[in-house]
Amino acid sequence: MDQKAKKLFEGKNLVFVATLMKDGSPQLSPVWADFEDEHILVNTAVGRVKHKNVLRDPRIAVSVVSSENPLDMTTIRGSVVEIISDYEYKHADRLTKKYLGLEHYPFKRIDEKRIILRIKPEHVFVLPELKMNKE
Repeated sequence: MDQKAKKLFEGKNLVFVATLMKDGSPQLSPVWADFEDEHILVNTAVGRVKHKNVLRDPRIAVSVVSSENPLDMTTIRGSVVEIISDYEYKHADRLTKKYLGLEHYPFKRIDEKRIILRIKPEHVFVLPELKMNKE
């Protein structure tokens, strides 16, 4: 994947994922995510709408925009190729450190089972380098 797109996933940037509902309509969620081994990793929980949607249809779209420059962005279409358990919250804790600067995921629920959606990018669009005029 493009280096600029990878860098966006390394930053403290909110990521949006779109999945398909049963009726074909889009469902959009803001999430925390990172990038590893040529895959996008999105942390969620068993039973959430996006989880149910990708079990039925693994196609997914992802967009990430720099928190520093909204013209620095990428959009990606791909597929969820694996769902990995994160019941020990290792990935959730890593994302918590990245986004909040805290050691442990602060929103734990006793009945919640965290999972990771491993997404293979198939079509990547990166906006060419543009700078905002800060006048």
